[in-house]
Amino acid sequence: RSHLRLVPVPVGSLLSSYGWSILLAAVAIYLLIQKISQSLAARPSSRPGAADAAVEPDVVVRRQEALAAARLRMQEELNAQAERYKEKQRQLEEEKRRQKIAMWESMQEGKSYKGNLKLNQQEVESGASSSSAVPKSKPNKKPLRGGG
Repeated sequence: RSHLRLVPVPVGSLLSSYGWSILLAAVAIYLLIQKISQSLAARPSSRPGAADAAVEPDVVVRRQEALAAARLRMQEELNAQAERYKEKQRQLEEEKRRQKIAMWESMQEGKSYKGNLKLNQQEVESGASSSSAVPKSKPNKKPLRGGG
């Protein structure tokens, strides 16, 4: 029982000495906590569109429709590019097949297939630039060594 009697004396002396200071500090801490909680509640959430989505759902619907339309346009463009690529690949394969057939026919006739390949390449090149290319004659060149 002597311990119980000793506890209130120091607490009583502490309150009598610093009571008003402790009370003012407690009130200040309480007001500070209230101010911080109000500022956190007033601050918008971390996602910028979260407040708008709750207020105007028709804006969100329009935004999603625009996004879906953009995705559809991009997919159609990609499909068109893929079709163009496939067509180009088919044309290249057809040209290779024709060249192989021409080489096989030339081999059956007893001609050199390499010479035929070169002729085919020259025909393709001359067909592409036939209007602008004029065959050039060789200039008269002097021999490097003298006749003696």
